[in-house]
Amino acid sequence: MSIKPDLRVNVGGVVLKNPVMTASGTFGYGLEFTDYVDLNAVGGIVVKGLSIEPSKGNPPPRIVETACGMLNAIGLENIGIMAFIRDKIPALEAFDTAIFINVYGKTEADYARVAEIADEVPAIAGMEINISCPNVTQGGLAFGVDPCSAASVVKAVRAKTSKPLMVKLTPNVTDITVVARSVEDAGADSLSLINTITGMAIDVRTRKPKLANVVGGLSGPAIKPVALRMVFQVARAVKIPVVGIGGIMNTEDALEFIIAGATAIQTGTANFVNPGVSGDIVKGIESFMIENNITNLEEIRGSLIV
Repeated sequence: MSIKPDLRVNVGGVVLKNPVMTASGTFGYGLEFTDYVDLNAVGGIVVKGLSIEPSKGNPPPRIVETACGMLNAIGLENIGIMAFIRDKIPALEAFDTAIFINVYGKTEADYARVAEIADEVPAIAGMEINISCPNVTQGGLAFGVDPCSAASVVKAVRAKTSKPLMVKLTPNVTDITVVARSVEDAGADSLSLINTITGMAIDVRTRKPKLANVVGGLSGPAIKPVALRMVFQVARAVKIPVVGIGGIMNTEDALEFIIAGATAIQTGTANFVNPGVSGDIVKGIESFMIENNITNLEEIRGSLIV
């Protein structure tokens, strides 16, 4: 008789029933997917980015399909933290899964204020801090590309909440491990990576950008090798848990990230292809563990032979 494997993982103080989470910006507020996947089956949900005030995002067109992926320039459209707490949390807390909010802002004060408001909500298990956003006080340079700026925003958020903080790292840097160590020292409880890679697409007939914003974030299978490499590097450089993101479309992809050192993974673009993919991956990981007599994910995490 095979022993049921233990899929539980601890992501920076939040114990998840399994290592599969949904990525911010690809799963709405979670409730939109209830017809396609059992939210109780996944380890955690990261809702789309939330700001202090509602945001309309960028003008269309905002999404372009590319080879092995997609470009998006949604511009972090959202209903705002107060509306989220009022209108979405009551329904979300009915599910047995960890709810993370994704926090963003244009200034450190914006981030800190969203965190301060969310800190009062018991149903929010943790916060993912999106430091890929442009810092308006520094000419639009993204917080996450500079180690000092990244650490500063994490410190500002840490001062306003006791909830676990997951910091989402941008890949658009020279050495991602430098930023990773910087935010770890600033108080991050875990890291998620990677966010999208900056890219663009052109309509050769009109000679105009296919995105109204000109540039956007590239996601999907095309970025998986880059994401896997960065997760491998960061997992070896920090002591806090790492959550892998980037082109994870199936169970094998998820297992690659865990073997590279990830504690958990997030499904992103795959949700657009198969809305039930997160549930499928949970089942796939469990089957893999049973077939290979693996009782706990710690047995394979970071087990890459090099």
